Amino acid sequence: MNDRAIRVLEFDKIREMLVHYAGSTLGRIRAGELMPAATLEEADLLQMQAEDATRRIDKKGSLSFGGIGDIGESLVRLEHGGCLTAPELLRIGSILTATQRVKQYGTTGTRGEDAPQDTLTERFDLLETMPDLCREINRCILSEEEIADDASAGLRSVRRKIKAANDKIHERMASILAQASQQGLLQDALITPRDGRYCLPYKSEYKNQVAGMIHDQSASGSTSFIEPMEVVKLNNELRELAIAEQEEIQKVLAALSEMIAPQVPLLRYNGTCLAELDLIFARAMFGRSIRGNRPVFTDNRTIRIIQGRHPLIPDKKVVPIDISLGEDPSMIVITGPNTGGKTVTLKTVGLFTMMAQAGLPVPAKSGTEMGIFREVYADIGDEQSIEQSLSTFSSHMTNTVHILEAADEESLVLFDELGAGTDPTEGAALATAILMHLHRYDIRTIATTHYAELKLFALRTPGVMNACCEFDVESLRPTYRLLMGIPGKSNAFAISKKLGLSDLIIDEAEAQIGESDKNFEDVITDLESKRQAMEAELLTAREDRRKAEQMRAEWERKTGEIEQKRDEILRKAREEARDTLEEAKAYADESIKRVRKLESHVSSADLENERRKTREKIGKLEDEMSLPKKQTVKPAKQHKASDFRIGDTVLVLSMNQKGTIHTLPNAQGECFVTMGILQSKVNISDLAKLEDETPKKDVHIGMKLDSGPKSMTIRPDINLVGLRVDEALAELDKYLDDAYLAHLPKVTVIHGRGTGALRTAVHDHCRRMKTVKSLTVSPDYGSTEVEFK
Repeated sequence: MNDRAIRVLEFDKIREMLVHYAGSTLGRIRAGELMPAATLEEADLLQMQAEDATRRIDKKGSLSFGGIGDIGESLVRLEHGGCLTAPELLRIGSILTATQRVKQYGTTGTRGEDAPQDTLTERFDLLETMPDLCREINRCILSEEEIADDASAGLRSVRRKIKAANDKIHERMASILAQASQQGLLQDALITPRDGRYCLPYKSEYKNQVAGMIHDQSASGSTSFIEPMEVVKLNNELRELAIAEQEEIQKVLAALSEMIAPQVPLLRYNGTCLAELDLIFARAMFGRSIRGNRPVFTDNRTIRIIQGRHPLIPDKKVVPIDISLGEDPSMIVITGPNTGGKTVTLKTVGLFTMMAQAGLPVPAKSGTEMGIFREVYADIGDEQSIEQSLSTFSSHMTNTVHILEAADEESLVLFDELGAGTDPTEGAALATAILMHLHRYDIRTIATTHYAELKLFALRTPGVMNACCEFDVESLRPTYRLLMGIPGKSNAFAISKKLGLSDLIIDEAEAQIGESDKNFEDVITDLESKRQAMEAELLTAREDRRKAEQMRAEWERKTGEIEQKRDEILRKAREEARDTLEEAKAYADESIKRVRKLESHVSSADLENERRKTREKIGKLEDEMSLPKKQTVKPAKQHKASDFRIGDTVLVLSMNQKGTIHTLPNAQGECFVTMGILQSKVNISDLAKLEDETPKKDVHIGMKLDSGPKSMTIRPDINLVGLRVDEALAELDKYLDDAYLAHLPKVTVIHGRGTGALRTAVHDHCRRMKTVKSLTVSPDYGSTEVEFK
């Protein structure tokens, strides 16, 4: 991309913003030098990397790249056998520490598991941590000016001697200080170093009375700093130890440099990889800050921006735009009043192109499409005054000539006020010819203008589309909305009238305009009014649709609640029925036992009384298990409109919902039916009347308990062949109770041979009954004899 376009479209300001999101020196350098990619594959990879980095930040938080400095010169010195200084070694140690942190972040998930694979995985995996070297550097070097005592045995020994020598000197100097203070020879009672040797501040008038070496004198000359002769030898020893300390430190630095030298290639790769990762995560963080999305790249130079926001305009002021540029239209001519947003639209399209190809998310809605362009050429001037001179025109035309010479099919060309700054007739003719030339070579172009001739050119030329920036004449303010397919008006007369210009002058001005120009402006006005009306209708339709969706969602929610409640009621009913059935069976068994006991000891009246109590108890349980009256659905086709009355209960077949007739059917057979909170118009063909049936009990539990003998009415056998197991067991249970009450000693149950499943079920059921004594299977296994107790 050319430097002029980068400056004019303000991509350099985007890079300055990006620099603040980089955490390392190398990352900030790369962010400041970021350039758009030239191919679709490279641009798409950059966008995928930023998207993957955003996904990782969302899951694990941001990644710090602090402590990553530029070690390039240090690595070159190592390659030539040089010895590094302590600050250089510290920078290398800092990079090794950062490498460990970054690799840990990139290769592990939120719970310690392996991180999911993405476009950044390989970069994280190839980082070399070198933990042993990192620990050794951090152990030996504490700061840029301090080497640890334990860095080597020799350094530890020398520093121990230095401490002992210091202690000895201070002890001797303290004694001399006390004696000189008593004699009044000192200017101040303190020990001070001069040129690395310990001295005392004597008054200058007594300097000849002190045996020692003068090292310094105060500015006023009143104080002389003298090293007493008694500690000269000790200071000499301390100086020698200091030299030995530096030699030991140099040995430590040399040893560390020797350890690092073989790892130079890996360190250089780590530095490069960390800088690249820093830039990738900076792009991701920048994208989050502008609420950007990854664009979809096309290979046919198509641009389709959805609700695009210029990233340099504050959110409270920016107006999103929608714009499409591709095969049709391949050129857009934007017209409208000054300060209406035309230039912002040009810059938005150009800047989005550069950002997308540089791997930066664009502040637009998902689904935004961007083409790949080798170059973006922009002729955008900031002077938009009527005082533009010939020099301004010449400057713009010089740039236009360069664009026409360099642009090709892989270029995006942006013109602001094309042909302005000269005679309107000649300027319009030049602008039309330039656009025709670009359109002939199928070069994607967007141009802004005030010339009506360019509006006509766009209307007449296939592949060229008019657009305008909307302007509110009532408030005299632009709305900054871009309207595709509609040429704009200058609104000069309307604005002048609003500002107070007399009608006489406006009428005279309108008289100067040709009839064809007036007709053209009338067409534009008519198009604008129709557009506004259609937008209003569209908004109304969208609001109606939104309300309908809300009503539908509410209806579905309430239907779901009703279904849930119905299932809950049925579940409870089944549980209660099961409990009642168990209670009835237990009570019946107990009653049978009591009847058997009473038959031989009490009168027939007492026996009948016990049977009556049993019948009442079972009847009560039977009532508890009875379900409400069922309703019979008659086919709706059997009914006429006259068959329905207000208040009738019906079933809406298409919705499977019960409702009530709210209005009588009309001539078309339609009526309103109320279903809970919902009232709907339904045709009678979709209705079925609901009528009450004779009450019928779903579950019947009972037994005939009378005082007469049952041996005359109960058969000695029961045939269960052909019944399912559950049906057979229900019949068998009732039969065995009746047979037992009839005092039959034994009965025969015919179950057939078959697979044996029914026989097994019969045997299991009989063994659970307390009244059965034994079972005897027939030789052919087709029946079983049941003997009672």
